[in-house]
Parts: sequence; structure tokens; C-alpha cells
Amino acid sequence: MGPKETAMIYRPLLPRRALLTGAAASLAAPFVVRAQGKEPLKIGSALPLTGSQAGYGNDFATGWRMGVADVNAAGGIVGRQIELITLDTQAEPQLGINAANRFIGVEKLPMFYTAWSAVVKAQAPIANREKVLMINDGANSPEIATLGDYVYTAFPLAEVDIVKLAKYVCTTLGKKTAAVLYINNDTGIEAAKLYRDTFTVAGGKIVAFEAYDPKATEFTGMLLKARAANPEIVHIHGLTADTPQVIAQMRQLGMTQRITSYSAAYNPKLVQQLGPAAEGLIVTSLAPGVNDNPNVGKLLDRWKAEQGRVPNGLPYVQYQYDMVYLTKALYEYVDKKNQPATGDTLRDALLSIGTFELPMTGKMVLDGHRVNKPVYLLTVEKGSFVPLATL
Repeated sequence: MGPKETAMIYRPLLPRRALLTGAAASLAAPFVVRAQGKEPLKIGSALPLTGSQAGYGNDFATGWRMGVADVNAAGGIVGRQIELITLDTQAEPQLGINAANRFIGVEKLPMFYTAWSAVVKAQAPIANREKVLMINDGANSPEIATLGDYVYTAFPLAEVDIVKLAKYVCTTLGKKTAAVLYINNDTGIEAAKLYRDTFTVAGGKIVAFEAYDPKATEFTGMLLKARAANPEIVHIHGLTADTPQVIAQMRQLGMTQRITSYSAAYNPKLVQQLGPAAEGLIVTSLAPGVNDNPNVGKLLDRWKAEQGRVPNGLPYVQYQYDMVYLTKALYEYVDKKNQPATGDTLRDALLSIGTFELPMTGKMVLDGHRVNKPVYLLTVEKGSFVPLATL
């Protein structure tokens, strides 16, 4: 059954204290609580908690824990308190495989969540073989939609925001020549092709299309080629560690063109690190901002009170928070049918419900192995990200 075959919509009821509490809902308080007479319900999340992507991964985990705290405060899931199991992948495929094997073989989980494109692709064969539901909540490679019967995404893939961004740059901003610089891995390759092809169809011309090694720290050769091509705009599709370095070296070489990127560059640390070099940067967001959804402002205030700063990648954090509510919807559906929670029954629940109203990211409509969402563009002005357009 697909989403078009049902009118069922999941809408969570947030508890009164959810999002409104600060120190009272602190993450320092224990969030693994055993309900009377019932074992906790375990949720697995595979994230990079160490390594080059840890700045994002640990904030993802904090978003998860906030969601867990709020759902537990409201009674948990089907009367059971939640135990969050977060395993470190360092954004490395082999560690992702190890995490998947532990979730399935040791923790006996019928479903788990994951992110980072290379990790998702490495874990997919295990999920399919073991018939365990695996949900991507932060990676954007278009290939994720093709990885098998037990692999789904709650996060829009690059064909959503990159296509709309490339069209906007060419048709609305009127830029007719572009350079595309991308990390040579699962995150960058397909997304760069999407930008190139969409920009070309829209009437633009790609004058430089250059890949760089994921472990590179020196980008002069690639940037000199791009500078010689003299594009009107430059799109960079990298990760959180390399993107600031590419931008900094680009500016050092005298390239003043406006830069576009995707949601991984929506990071306050990037702006702090680059200073004036970040001015004019355009990034995508696949989640509503504080002006679009009041829940987001409450989450952000709570985060700042607890963490003393704003999160890295706020839109991604919103998705992590919401995955607790997505899990709740799936388990409640299975429970009402008096079925055991297995990879098959939870997958059937995902497909049967189809449409979910989630607290932080809004409506999620499943379309097979994809989801579609509005794209919010932000740009850097005077050292801060400000709204630019909604596509």
C-alpha cells in the first residue's frame, strides 16, 4: 500500500511541557527510564560522534535526545519509555556496517536510523538481507531511493533542493555560467551532476566541473581552473570540514563570485570561521525556520539555554527530533493492529500511514522511497543567515 491509497495522517500531540521547558527538560536528566513492568523501547541511531563530521553528528544526537525526553515525558511509546542507542560511525562505511550489525544482531532492533550517504549505502545490504527497516534522516544522495525494499528516507534527497537551487540561480538570479566544485564521494558526485544537468537545461552553461579528494586540504589547482573559466557563480557541494577550506582558498585566489551550497553549509561555525568571505553565500534548508513554525523557535531557545550556543545544522537537528515522533507513529500503528514490531510490520506501517505531521519539520509525505518538501533558501548578510526565498 502506498501513500496515495490512504487518507491516514499522523499528527503528534505535544505534551504541555514539551519545547516550553528549559532547564527542567535538561539533557543532563536521565532519559532512559523503565516504565512500570515494561522494558524500554530501544531506538537506534548511527551517527558520526567522532572524526571530521562530529560537530554535526553530536548535534544530531542532541536533537534525538531532546525528542526522546519529550516523548518520554508524555508517556513514551505504547506505554514504554524510550532508550536511545547512538553508535559512532565517524561517517565511515565500515563503522556504519559495524553499527548496523550491532543494532540487528546484538540489540535485536526491528528498525534503526542512519545518515551520511556513504554510510547509508554500506548499511543497506544488511538491512535488506535481515529485513530490518532502515530510515535515512540526514543523507542526500539520490541513490538512497534505489537501495532496496527495507531502505527508506525521511530526509529529502538532493533531487529536491539541488534541482530547485540550480533553477533559481539560472532563472531568478540570472546567472548563466557556473562552476561546480564537489567532493568526490557519495555525497558530492550525484548531487553535482544534478546541479550541472539542471542548470544546463534551465539555459545556463557549466564552465568548470571539478572534483576533489575527500581527504584534501589544498584546493589551489582545482580553483585555478575554475578561476580561469570565469564563472558568474560557484556551487560547492562538500562536507562540513572541507567546504570552509574551499571557500577560504577561493577568496585568497581573488575569486569574488557568489557561492551556492546545500544544507551542510547552513552552519554558524562556517560563517564565524570565514568572516567576510562568507558574505552572499546561499544555502538550502529542507526544514521550516523560526518564522515558519513556532515550534522551531521554542526548540532553538531551549537548545541555547541548555547548550549555550545555536546548533550546527539546525534543519538536520529538526529532523532528528522528529524521528522520535515518526517512530512513535509506526509503533502505535502496529500496536493497534496487535502485531509484533518487526521490520515488515513497521515498514507496512510507514507505507500505510504515508503522511505524517511532525512537530519540527511539518508535513512529510512518503512517495515510494522518496519524500518531497519545500526548499528554503538562506543567504549570509552581515555575518548571519537570513531568509532569501522559499521554493
